[in-house]
Amino acid sequence: MEIRYAIGQQETKMMDTASLRAHYLIDSLMVPNKLTLTYTHYDRMIVGGAAPVDEIVDLTNPAELKANYFLERREMGVINVGGSGFIIAGEKKIELHKLDGLYIGKGTEKVQFGSLDKHNPPLFYILSAPAHHSYDTILCTAANAVPVTLGSQQSSNKRTIYKYIHQQGIQSCQLVMGLTILEEGSVWNSMPPHTHSRRMEVYFYFDVPDTARVMHFMGSPEETRHIVVANNEAVLSPPWSTHFGCGTMNYGFIWGMAGENLAYTDMDPITMDVLK
Repeated sequence: MEIRYAIGQQETKMMDTASLRAHYLIDSLMVPNKLTLTYTHYDRMIVGGAAPVDEIVDLTNPAELKANYFLERREMGVINVGGSGFIIAGEKKIELHKLDGLYIGKGTEKVQFGSLDKHNPPLFYILSAPAHHSYDTILCTAANAVPVTLGSQQSSNKRTIYKYIHQQGIQSCQLVMGLTILEEGSVWNSMPPHTHSRRMEVYFYFDVPDTARVMHFMGSPEETRHIVVANNEAVLSPPWSTHFGCGTMNYGFIWGMAGENLAYTDMDPITMDVLK
């Protein structure tokens, strides 16, 4: 498991492209038949990927957690952005098709990831946060997630938000998770921008063609930086950082947060005149 330490605003201002990518970008998330994990000191979030093809992939227990098993003191959210697969959580075997999400509660000892079709394998994107209470393991299919449409074609940001783990949906200790799909012709996400100093966030970009890229903007509102992101890559967003992006064409992204509260709307808006 890779460890990422927290970086402040002043240090970030001095970083070049390579340093920004080294500290904030998580690439190589989806490795065939492997589990990848990155532990960030921003609210102790773990970002991971499991990409089973023709083997079962186990949720291992990294030594750094100093736990008897991975979810002894943690909860987990998983969203599938690939073909059909399944997750074994405890005694349950649950099928996940593309864009289905699964919450796995604290205390679940056995977690495994598998594929239903090695020619079109699943891609399981994982977020895990510390937990103080055990909630039930619950599946939320894409069809059951309540969509909210925002933006407009005129501002190139017409998009649909699907909430999975949130106060009015699947219950959790501190994890909030869902995804956003941009319509054809729309490229801007999370506009107008915001920060939320009470929790961190991770953006995971998917369905980005090989010939396309997303420009992910971060940094303090008055001192923005950008990272060029390819398909199935994630960007860590500190609580002090703004986070928004613009693609060379439409795409999807999974957002996930952890921190002081579960309120999806708890954010600090940034007016356009402040951005620099």
